[in-house]
Amino acid sequence: MRPKFSLAILLSCAATITVPAHAANDQQAQTLEIYQTAIETATVKGRGEVPKLANYLAGKFRTAGWAEDDIHVIPYEGDPGDQTAALIVRWPAAKKTDRKPILLLAHMDVVEAKRSDWERDPFKLITEGGYFYGRGTSDDKQGVTEITASLLALKAAGFKPTRDIVVLFTGDEETGQNGASLGASDWLKWTNAEYALNADAGGGAFDRDGRALGFGMQTAEKVYQTFTLSVHNRGGHSSRPRPDNAIYELAGALKRLEVYRFTPALNETTRAYYIERAKQETGALGDAMRAWVANPDDGAAADIIEASELEVGTTRTRCVATRLAGGHADNALPQLAQATVNCRILPGEDPALTLAALKAIAGEGVEVEPVKPAIASPPSPLRPDVVAAYTKAVRARFPTAPIVPQMSTGATDGLYFRAAGIPVYGIDGTWGVSPDDERAHGLNERLPVKALHDGVAIWTEMLRDLAG
Repeated sequence: MRPKFSLAILLSCAATITVPAHAANDQQAQTLEIYQTAIETATVKGRGEVPKLANYLAGKFRTAGWAEDDIHVIPYEGDPGDQTAALIVRWPAAKKTDRKPILLLAHMDVVEAKRSDWERDPFKLITEGGYFYGRGTSDDKQGVTEITASLLALKAAGFKPTRDIVVLFTGDEETGQNGASLGASDWLKWTNAEYALNADAGGGAFDRDGRALGFGMQTAEKVYQTFTLSVHNRGGHSSRPRPDNAIYELAGALKRLEVYRFTPALNETTRAYYIERAKQETGALGDAMRAWVANPDDGAAADIIEASELEVGTTRTRCVATRLAGGHADNALPQLAQATVNCRILPGEDPALTLAALKAIAGEGVEVEPVKPAIASPPSPLRPDVVAAYTKAVRARFPTAPIVPQMSTGATDGLYFRAAGIPVYGIDGTWGVSPDDERAHGLNERLPVKALHDGVAIWTEMLRDLAG
């Protein structure tokens, strides 16, 4: 473990950084300008602001000396009717090389945030108590800023890459993910790479006492698939109830789903994760982690882990009801009852098995249909060069912080590239206090001020190592 330090002191020192007057140097000033512009551009679905941010970032690369032919702002449709945009930037190798490019991923869009719900304006970058507040501060405009600022810093320092570096910032990761789908198919003429580094995953965590819990390297993510459960019925008058009620039948299926548990399973990523986590955890949870790693068939140990708030979804496939609709009139028996069930399937598991399990749980009277096909996302192998570069960059700031392989329970744009055969590594350079700062998609999203600048420095050093 790293030497213990006072996080409160660290944050109070960082709080003297304002936006942007008191930036310590030109690089920090540029980082803060990019971050502030990104946060204050409301890149929410339907607002039409993503192209504005994409063009602003394109201008930063253009001013820094990138050739016009290497900068592409590409309009495309995200969810139906939502016009958005992607930014693709290529930094060509200084000399001809047979090495394939490195792809850098982040997304410009954010989920909605209502001013009436927040303590502060979610679309103004506010610095308070050592934190940046605003929608996107930790998901994923810190990633957009880290990548952009690190590349601009390397360019200004005269760095000459030995292989192409390609940036892809998408505009609909939080909704349809059509940008990632296009990036891994139609846009491969620009984005095809040996591997990708994804700023939308990984990152560091500290406990409230300032103890480093570790920096995650995401090498796997669960497969996203949504299903519709439907019960049809002939209906009738509500004054004459019958036992075959569509709503009751659907409710019974959902109650069975609520208590069902898929079989737990370890993969290379989660095994490495729990080996490291078991070194930190004491008590029953730590004992369960050590027992499960020692015996992957120990389902009881996996159940204890799964019941932990911070480990939910890491041991097995999980499916949960997220939407419900039924009936057509107050005085009529329901002719249709429907539920939406969202599943996060362990990578490597056949989604057909999840469909079969849902049908068995639901019973014969309930139709179970996938909304659209699942996209397989196999785990990425732990590349020694990427692991070494990330470890070196992190430990230059946090000398003994564990580097922990991670499987995301949620989806990122990386899944489309893994499906296309391009390994993806989530290596965000920022950090936060767990669980206090875990506010992505929630109220009062925030990021420690110092974490942003640490993140830029970590990305800069990684890219210098991997492309130098």
